[in-house]
Amino acid sequence: MKFTLSWLRDHLDTDASLSAIVNAMTAAGLEVEHVLDPSAGLNPFSVAKVVEAVQHPNADRLRVCQVDTVDGPKEIVCGAPNARAGLTTIYAPLGAYVPGSGITLEARPVRGVVSNGMLCSAKELEVAGESDGILELDGALPVGTPAAEVFDADPVIDFEVTPNRPDWLGVAGVARDLSAVGLGALKVQPVEPVAGQFPCSIKVVLEDREACPLFAGRLIRGVTNGPSPEWLQTRLRAIGLRPINALVDVTNFLSYDRDRPLHVYDAGRIAGDTLTVRLAKHGEQMAALDGRTYAMTSEMTVIADESGVIDLGGVMGGVSTSVSASTTEVFLEAAWFDPIRTAQTGRELSLFSDAQYRFARGVDPGFVVPGLELATRMILQLCGGEPSTPVLEGDLPPALQPMDFDPAQVEALTGLQVAPARIAEILERLGFQVERGPVFRVQAPSWRRDVDGAADLVEEIARIVGLAALPSTPLPHAVPPVGGVATPRQARVRAARQALAAAGYAETIGWSFTSRTLARLFGGGGDALVLANPIASELDCMRPSALPGLIQAVGRNGARGLADCALFEVGPVFADDTPKGQRTAVAAVLVPQAARHWSEGGKEDAFTLKGELMAVLEELGAPVGSLQVVQGSAAKWWHPGRSARVQLGPKTVLAEFGALHPRVLKALDVTGPVYGFELWLEALPESKRVGSRGRSALDLSPLMPLSRDFAFLVDGARPAGDLVRAASGADKALIADVYVFDVYEGAGVAEGAKSVALEVTIQPREKTLSDAEIETLSGKVVAAVEKATGGKLRA
Repeated sequence: MKFTLSWLRDHLDTDASLSAIVNAMTAAGLEVEHVLDPSAGLNPFSVAKVVEAVQHPNADRLRVCQVDTVDGPKEIVCGAPNARAGLTTIYAPLGAYVPGSGITLEARPVRGVVSNGMLCSAKELEVAGESDGILELDGALPVGTPAAEVFDADPVIDFEVTPNRPDWLGVAGVARDLSAVGLGALKVQPVEPVAGQFPCSIKVVLEDREACPLFAGRLIRGVTNGPSPEWLQTRLRAIGLRPINALVDVTNFLSYDRDRPLHVYDAGRIAGDTLTVRLAKHGEQMAALDGRTYAMTSEMTVIADESGVIDLGGVMGGVSTSVSASTTEVFLEAAWFDPIRTAQTGRELSLFSDAQYRFARGVDPGFVVPGLELATRMILQLCGGEPSTPVLEGDLPPALQPMDFDPAQVEALTGLQVAPARIAEILERLGFQVERGPVFRVQAPSWRRDVDGAADLVEEIARIVGLAALPSTPLPHAVPPVGGVATPRQARVRAARQALAAAGYAETIGWSFTSRTLARLFGGGGDALVLANPIASELDCMRPSALPGLIQAVGRNGARGLADCALFEVGPVFADDTPKGQRTAVAAVLVPQAARHWSEGGKEDAFTLKGELMAVLEELGAPVGSLQVVQGSAAKWWHPGRSARVQLGPKTVLAEFGALHPRVLKALDVTGPVYGFELWLEALPESKRVGSRGRSALDLSPLMPLSRDFAFLVDGARPAGDLVRAASGADKALIADVYVFDVYEGAGVAEGAKSVALEVTIQPREKTLSDAEIETLSGKVVAAVEKATGGKLRA
């Protein structure tokens, strides 16, 4: 939103400087983005009078002028053909920077005569006017008059308008807020109705009153359309608008002056005597004023005559009824269009006009009829003519309900101590009606439909008083907790990230939602988790697992030639819409691509992933020695024969891992195999070790370790981990490690059974073990395995 300083002063009686106005706007929440002050560049220049101009002694085209300036008499050499005695022009002193020529003036001789300044042309000052010679000004101007004053160099302020404040899209609205700040008095300019001279011959029919609740219009005949006056053209050019003709310039001016979008139709080009405001028929087209033709949908508001659509309601008019220099009769429209529908129309057509920008944010519905009257009066002043009686169809949106407001809430919510009288004054200056008392009764104005409740009123008071006035109170001293500021869950998240990053996985940050189709593949997609307003059609459901996003990511990497991919994510997943239904998942996927080499043998990557999962669990403080790895019970999106779950008993499932099901990979359009795991932090038992900054003391034995090998015959379905767990528990003081080094099925082993070979590392602590003690320990290992798994020591 742009406006000039003089434009603001049409609505605000103030002597405040430009910098004071900009600072006050910023403090009140109007975020100033840029200020263009042409007067700053004209500061060195002033009015001067040429007293004498004689031929230069050494140049035919130069004249030596004696000039009366603000600095006294000066001799200046000038090459302009119109330099003559008695001329009033602009003088530039030595040391001044001339913007049009890019030079800084110095005292240098010109063909032997020193020029003590410069007489300037319009081009050299970059102002409007003829540039064939030096400027010729009104002789009544006194010497020394600043050039900025002569050329009415008006600063332009450009600021950002927040979506909830459409009233700032009019200069009058900005002036109202600055008046409340105390920068001046608001100039109240009541709009007097214009008496109609004859009945309006054009009827208006509202077919859809939700799309257009209110439509006002009137016929004005006998107008003479031509260029608008210079003051109006200057204002429009200053804010970047191109003057077109008086009728159009009036509507553009009022759009910025009062935030009142309007439209004028050439009444002679309207087919029939009825304008119908309705929803478009799918496929209808209109050639718009921007030179493009738009195809409309049935959700768009249009104004149509007997020939079809002539205006896209609240967005842009059509060429068929546009005004021109030959227009003598116009129909003036002032309406209130539904903001949501207008915003959607602009997005669908990629058509963003000044009118659409304002209607989409919600212009003042109470200014529809006054806006029509104000535009009528301006058209009559600039173009002549006589107006009809107004046509008014529809009703205003319901008025805002008054609210009770306790002034003490200002201090309670912000800490600002503002007297009740000052609070009432601020609200009244902002346009609110206030019935004073111990508790105020406040009625919001029609242009402030964003105000809904006491908190919004408190915000208005704080904004106008100034956030700089907020009291600063230091926070109470808090003793840092012994265990650090991170919660156990936060410590686990950090530990999981570090462990997986150290293992070579790259972290991703994905959406917390996915498509409902994919959610159903991973056990989700319930109605309660479907988003009412998704950011994209393919992200319409809260995700039940972090795996879909990771699998899609490795698929995209593979499609771009990065097939060897290892990714992980730590984030929320959702089983339902209750607080307990949200969990924190640590998920990882691995797409191995071994290098092509004759010496490389096959490798089972599910076991690689299992090892990394166990390393993460150990880092998170899970009791790895007590965990059970159970096959055949993982979720349906895992490969049934190459996946398992990790649990602490059947009711406490910590994680699932393995190869993803080919059906799932096909649905995600990813080439397999893909391995992965997903663990849930909330399922892990609390551990004092996680989050602790301390480390246990290093415990090394001075004695040499020794190892013994055992081979057990067990049922073929028995997990090898059961044997490892049993052997490790045979003597926790002496057994340091148990490792599976061979699994055999085949000749010499009964059908349905397998041989599992374990290497048990024994670490003496106090003395070297004797053969008898080693044999006793070996017997304990065999007994523990036989008892826990039913396995028999292989002969």
